[in-house]
Amino acid sequence: MLAVLGISLALTLVLEEGFALAWGLRGRRELALVALVNCLTNPPVVLLYHTAAGLMGWNPLAVTVVLEGAAVLVEWRCYQAYSEQVKRPFLFALLVNLFSYGAGCIIR
Repeated sequence: MLAVLGISLALTLVLEEGFALAWGLRGRRELALVALVNCLTNPPVVLLYHTAAGLMGWNPLAVTVVLEGAAVLVEWRCYQAYSEQVKRPFLFALLVNLFSYGAGCIIR
């Protein structure tokens, strides 16, 4: 399980940092915020997904929608509160998560 958590976090960091650069975010503070936000949300989402869908047998699609939705909301509030460059934090949080989730599905 630790390997899954580590790989998921590493892949998410690479993808979302790349997305942030393409979005136009610059500077160590902004890019560090993207990394910290992902360290806050990715491990709990992955752990809860594997617990709910894998161990408890809940519907994987429903679990994914709920957990990814929660991650978007948490990330939105973090960007809204702490970013100086993200002008549309909800849109950024939504699109960056859709991008990394979609890329992860393709890579898998």
